[in-house]
Amino acid sequence: MTELLERAIARLQALPESEQNAIASIILEEIEDERRWDESFSRSPDTLAQLAALAMAEHRAGETKELDPETL
Repeated sequence: MTELLERAIARLQALPESEQNAIASIILEEIEDERRWDESFSRSPDTLAQLAALAMAEHRAGETKELDPETL
């Protein structure tokens, strides 16, 4: 276990049980979400490569614009 994770768990232990459970649920959901994304990406590398090539072609053709976080 990393030092950062150990520190986080130590702080979590000081919280009430309901808060510990809420944070644990968030962590478990995030881990499962990452697993699903990894699985999806591993099943479709050709599709991802095609989408990336299409995006780059659109960018080179001047069909894209720079993302401005202030306007999101």
